Amino acid sequence: MKAFLFCLRRLSTMKETTLAQIALTTDHTGAIANPIYLSTAYQHAGLGHSTGYDYTRTKNPTRQAFEDAFAKIEGGIASFATSSGMASIQLVCNLFNPHDEILVSFDLYGGTFRLFEFYETQYDIRFKYVNFENVEEVKAAITPHTKALFIEPISNPLMIEIDLSPYYQLAQQHRLLTIIDNTFLTPYLSTPLADGADIVLHSATKYIGGHNDVLAGVVTVKDPVLAEQFTQLHNMIGATLAPIDSYLLQRGLKTLHLRVERAQQNAQRLAERCQQLEGIAEVLYSGRTGMLSLRLAPNYQVAALLQHIQVCRFAESLGGTETFITFPYTQTHVDMPDDEKDKRGIDQHLIRLSIGIEAYEDIENDLIQALEKSKEGVLYEAHETN
Repeated sequence: MKAFLFCLRRLSTMKETTLAQIALTTDHTGAIANPIYLSTAYQHAGLGHSTGYDYTRTKNPTRQAFEDAFAKIEGGIASFATSSGMASIQLVCNLFNPHDEILVSFDLYGGTFRLFEFYETQYDIRFKYVNFENVEEVKAAITPHTKALFIEPISNPLMIEIDLSPYYQLAQQHRLLTIIDNTFLTPYLSTPLADGADIVLHSATKYIGGHNDVLAGVVTVKDPVLAEQFTQLHNMIGATLAPIDSYLLQRGLKTLHLRVERAQQNAQRLAERCQQLEGIAEVLYSGRTGMLSLRLAPNYQVAALLQHIQVCRFAESLGGTETFITFPYTQTHVDMPDDEKDKRGIDQHLIRLSIGIEAYEDIENDLIQALEKSKEGVLYEAHETN
């Protein structure tokens, strides 16, 4: 057991060092940080001669530096940086044909649900929502048209953690692709490609960028055939990442382990504390990452809580240094029909928290004071100090 724990720690420290030094270059100038190449075109010495770069949509040195670095930490052979997380999912959707069927996590991000609804209507690609907590239910849902499994290993917003191991085996048996949206966990906490996944994607806007200042996505694969398919689709569709944004993502990778560790520690402490609070009816937390959701008791009002937070921020994103509170009912899942939200338990008492890296005591105290003021019948008067 000691040897096993030592190996785990050794792997963790190796990953930390890799991330900290992820942007070191062999540039002839000796530059420590990668340069930003803004050029959209590259000159050629003559017909049939190329530097390897022709047009920046096809290939850009700064984007390639990030993609190569990210593929390395994911355990893949190629990554494809896109202009948003949704663009990454769209890139993956273009692998499929009309009448193909994809089994999808029942609880998942509302923007993904919206895109899948569009693809089903527009292109007749079928998306069947299943409960990945029940392997037998998933097995029963597979048909001759099923081509892939699309799984959020920690679901958004209910934070349901899925054991992916049986689905890698199931996918092999039925020749299905396993597509993992690993946005919440990041490659620091989880590398699904190494475990058996075929495609891993992220909204890199979130933990990868980590500072709420870049919009991006990334898809990574380990199979050469898939890599070639995505190379063509990436260039053809054109939702590629700009050089400055690529630089910001690579910069974000340097501190990914520090930010994720701190956010996770804060979230673990807050989840435990919230179990003891009168105004919290349910704590939804996997025990990992910095994401958790809270369901307020019926006599507490979300609107009032959001009005009184001072340290936390009411905003629609996650994975940054600041603690964000999001209201899925009218934000991330606003386009999901009410009956679908009801089926999933996404109600008007549910809030999703992306825990930041602030001092834990400040986060806890802020949430508690706002919660106390959100109880129905409690009158709160703000007193100005002169």
